[in-house]
Amino acid sequence: MQVLYSYSLSEDKNLPDFQKSLLKNVEEVDEMYIWTLNLLDEVAEYVLKDVEGIANKWIPSSTDQTFSSTKLNSNTFIESLRQNREYLEKVKRYDVDWSYDPEIVRSIFAQLKESETYLEYLQQDDRSIATEKDIIKHIFKKLILKSTDVEQAFEARFINWPVDREVLQAMIAKTFKNFSSEVPAKNQLADLTPSWIEDKDFVLDLLKLTIKYTKEYQDLISEKTKNWEADRIALIDNLLMRMAITELIHFPTIPVKVTINEYIELSKSFSTLKSSTFINGILDKILSDLTSQRRIKKEGRGLIA
Repeated sequence: MQVLYSYSLSEDKNLPDFQKSLLKNVEEVDEMYIWTLNLLDEVAEYVLKDVEGIANKWIPSSTDQTFSSTKLNSNTFIESLRQNREYLEKVKRYDVDWSYDPEIVRSIFAQLKESETYLEYLQQDDRSIATEKDIIKHIFKKLILKSTDVEQAFEARFINWPVDREVLQAMIAKTFKNFSSEVPAKNQLADLTPSWIEDKDFVLDLLKLTIKYTKEYQDLISEKTKNWEADRIALIDNLLMRMAITELIHFPTIPVKVTINEYIELSKSFSTLKSSTFINGILDKILSDLTSQRRIKKEGRGLIA
């Protein structure tokens, strides 16, 4: 949708450029994911600096002695991550390095030290990965996701951060689920999609076909919105409806109901307050016409409903 929006406003109508942009946006989600995993890694490693600072004090306090453990740096989940070949390769590929803003790592660790959760972690003896993941989940959910510094860093680096944030959270959650073996080699990073090869074809085809049939599908929309002034219909609404029509006609394995619901939900996030009702009504009328014309051809049971 975002790429189509850019295409609509651009004087440059070279489709391959926009296809590349689309794939780059998708890859940025994976890059954001690796930056986040690396931040967890860096926070765990920061304990070494903290303990070194405690050791250099002339008279360590009782509190200092409590936090003199380097246990977090050898956290079972973190150690498994550090031995993951794919993770290491992607850190190198994306040139991930939080040293450009060391205050972020220091700040997150400082907040961690002030939590009861960290103190409890230091006191427990269970080093199984199932138990050790809990403190890493705490760092991610309670500290990283709530850090304004991290948010600003991601906003500066990733243009689609506000939209991709939920996808990132899902990928991190999947990683915690995937890392369940005590044998590091058996633990796998989360995939952006279950089958990127198929999904890559889908997103590129959806973009290409929506652009190819712009006039035809816009005419279908215009026919059902004769009582609306053209400039009153949001551009995003038009784009979403054209994308939906493209899915209905050209993607036989996607159920009709799934298509309609997905674009209604997208309108709630990206368009006006009344857009979801408007889009639902117009698509319902267009779907009725396309069905009577036998232009909706779905494969498999239950895909029409």
